[in-house]
Amino acid sequence: MGIDYPGNLIPSQKYAQEIFYENCLNRTGMKKVTFLFIGFLFLFCSGPGTGSNGNSRTVANGNNRAAEHSISISSTPDLYTHAKMWAGEYCKLHPEVNMEVIQVTDSQKTTVLNRGANLFFVSDKYLASLNDDAIWKMVIGREVIVPVISSKNPFLDKINKKGISSDELAEIVKNSGNQTWGTLLGNRQAAPVHYYMINDEPILSQVAQFLKTEPVMMAGIRVGNGDEMISAIQKDPYGIGFCRMTDLMDPKNQSIVGNIMLMPIDKNNNGQLDYFEKIYIDLNVFARGVWIGKYPKSLCKTIYSISSAKPTNETELAFLTWVITDGQKFLNPVGYKDLANSNRQTEKVEMLRSSQLKVGMLTGSGFFANKLNAPSLVSLILIVLIPFILAFMVGDTVVRQKRQKKVAILNATYISTAVFDENSVEVPKGLYFDKTHMWAFMEKNGLVRTGIDDFLQHITGLLTGVKMKEPGEKVKKGDQLLSIIQNGKQLTILAPISGTIKARNISLFRNTSAMNSSPYSDGWVYLIEPTKWLSEIRFLTMAEKYQEWIKMEFARLKDFIAVSVKSKSADFATIILQDGGEIKDGVLADLGPREWEEFQIHFIDKSK
Repeated sequence: MGIDYPGNLIPSQKYAQEIFYENCLNRTGMKKVTFLFIGFLFLFCSGPGTGSNGNSRTVANGNNRAAEHSISISSTPDLYTHAKMWAGEYCKLHPEVNMEVIQVTDSQKTTVLNRGANLFFVSDKYLASLNDDAIWKMVIGREVIVPVISSKNPFLDKINKKGISSDELAEIVKNSGNQTWGTLLGNRQAAPVHYYMINDEPILSQVAQFLKTEPVMMAGIRVGNGDEMISAIQKDPYGIGFCRMTDLMDPKNQSIVGNIMLMPIDKNNNGQLDYFEKIYIDLNVFARGVWIGKYPKSLCKTIYSISSAKPTNETELAFLTWVITDGQKFLNPVGYKDLANSNRQTEKVEMLRSSQLKVGMLTGSGFFANKLNAPSLVSLILIVLIPFILAFMVGDTVVRQKRQKKVAILNATYISTAVFDENSVEVPKGLYFDKTHMWAFMEKNGLVRTGIDDFLQHITGLLTGVKMKEPGEKVKKGDQLLSIIQNGKQLTILAPISGTIKARNISLFRNTSAMNSSPYSDGWVYLIEPTKWLSEIRFLTMAEKYQEWIKMEFARLKDFIAVSVKSKSADFATIILQDGGEIKDGVLADLGPREWEEFQIHFIDKSK
């Protein structure tokens, strides 16, 4: 890796550079024309105008403000409480906003949507009944129902190897008084299964759907709520039950409460827990598994905001943005799990904001209407000038798009042939490297600077986001240290050393790509005060040994591609491997969340 200076540019890059400079000049000229036009409008049109026009414009603006600060939310009965909760919390933060929440019956859904622009909160089962692809929708929350057992269960080893299938669970639930753990495990264990049922209709309904039965057919020991179930199973090593994921969370440390564990599900019902089904190790692995579809869909419930058209009201957009960011913390108390990844949802709202700004520039209130309605010299000048200005803008845009398209084609040709191997990976001398693909370097002041290695940034492609811990937090070697994100897909990287985080590179929040362009300089991540430096550097490697290890990583990577990716679809062959079996630079960028999860397990988690 290195920097190509102007003299070293390949032909397509030289052409792109020339076009870039030319476009800069063109845009500069375009900006001048645009600013002159805007200045002209302000000069001639920002005055008070005639008394009648001025008064009507003031009243209209006031009315528009009132309308823009009012939101009407419709909700299906199962989400009515949550919609009211969100609306109430948002109005506490924004007293100027007026919100109305209306409960809508199943038969009224279509009528509400046909009324036009309106936010409508529904769950997936209601959304499926609408069967309308033209509906605008956005995920705003998820509920996950999970099976739990006692961590003191005497058959844990067998359970973790075999998993429990939905068919086996269905037999237990239908005949709970006469079933043993031998029935679930396929052996002669005579210990009875104690199946606990929460007296909660939504949970019973989802569990029944998963078990392919009816709620009335299910039998077991009834408990009032999730807390009672957890308490009962903590005391009963033979207990089993289903509850909301939030019921088993310890709010202090966001982990599972004591003496409770998730029961692994044999999703494909083949009598064993396959590699891709092993998502029950901890909550982070489980959350990723739910997100990419490794968990039974029937035990997941999604909340959507839908509308007959894309929302354009600024207050609606601000509310939706809040709902999928800060508003997520209000989901847990009512039994819902916050979004595992809201990055793409936020991008969706921001795209709506951008489109609304563009629309607002052209149709934004009565500015043009009021001015052009008054027969004046200004109106005539505007009528003459506007078509010329618009034509100039359109023409300039078309020309620039053609140039940019040509550059994109040339660069795509270059990028499509970019490959990397062990000789492409930059390995600076003097750094320590860990098998988690992190590097470490002790500064003169005793602090250790860390970051991801060049191998990892080549694998992921251009990074678009990063999640970091706060200064002052303590970490142990092998702990989760940061997450790197590429268009919603992410890898969680582990700490190479133990210590206290003293500083983090906050510039990565606005320029994450520095981890790609300069992983060993501008792309550093943390400064850590080490606590076991002398003992832990024995497990780190330096340049020569690291280069040998990287060769083995490349061999493993090719095997990973062949087994986990290429074998699934021949279409991936040309995307991932070039002629001669060379690996494409940014190999994970073209792949989905499932492959990222597989890479996480094989190359990061197993590096401990």
